[in-house]
Amino acid sequence: MNYLNIEDVILSHDRRGISSLRSYLSPAYCNEAARFILDKTGTKNMPIVITTGFFILKAKSPETDGPPGAVALGKALNKLGLDVFYVTDRYATMLLTIDDINYDRVIEFPLTDHKKSQDLARHLLSELKPSLLITIERCGLSNGQRYLNMAGKDISRNTAKIDYLFSDHEATIGIGDGGNEIGMGNLATQIKEQDKLPDEPSLTQVTKLVIASVSNWGAYGILTALSQLVNQNLVPSVEWEKEIIEEIVMRGAVDGVTGERKCAVDGFNLEQNAWALTQLTLLLRKLVT
Repeated sequence: MNYLNIEDVILSHDRRGISSLRSYLSPAYCNEAARFILDKTGTKNMPIVITTGFFILKAKSPETDGPPGAVALGKALNKLGLDVFYVTDRYATMLLTIDDINYDRVIEFPLTDHKKSQDLARHLLSELKPSLLITIERCGLSNGQRYLNMAGKDISRNTAKIDYLFSDHEATIGIGDGGNEIGMGNLATQIKEQDKLPDEPSLTQVTKLVIASVSNWGAYGILTALSQLVNQNLVPSVEWEKEIIEEIVMRGAVDGVTGERKCAVDGFNLEQNAWALTQLTLLLRKLVT
């Protein structure tokens, strides 16, 4: 099949029904997100904050979707001369100190109550003064200020309230694949109308929303668009992604669908998962010629 654009690729093999939301977004939402990044990061002494980490209840561990995309985005932004910090909670910090990312670049957001979380978020924003926040596959607060997984089970006790960083910043990007992630508040009404998506979606909104069949693919979609805009290949290789997934599984990450500690992402094994990066790489070659 010939894929005409980035969104065609990252919404392929949709197992959850997230592609039903496509008509509510711009046709080229990855390109919009990439342009937004360039617009908001003109001052290179202002860092970017990237957050990820989704707790899988039955495994008591974070999942493999999210961290690879977060690291890929961070490394690409580093190549563009930008400073990047990663924010997550104690369950996923060990998944982000990889691929030469120093510990001082990874900030652990405490698991605490709403008031303290809001105060901590405001303090962190005041201290870092980020130009942009990006979240990928991070559970967002739903109705009743709870964190719910795709099965509707409450994971609030295991999820730091990083949402408050996003509610207090004007330049934010959210990447998700299920309807319960930070950023999906943009389409909360539409999500509730879809049979396969959550009845209680995340209510936390962002400036720019990116949806994908797998959240990592959404990050790679943005990088494909960004590569075209800056005329520099920022898309990671299939080999790189496989190595990152193998490394984070060794550190305790699990497949988000099965909860098993194996090299898979949202039920896709390494070979199936590599399809998206392969297609985006091919598409990028067409876009730049």
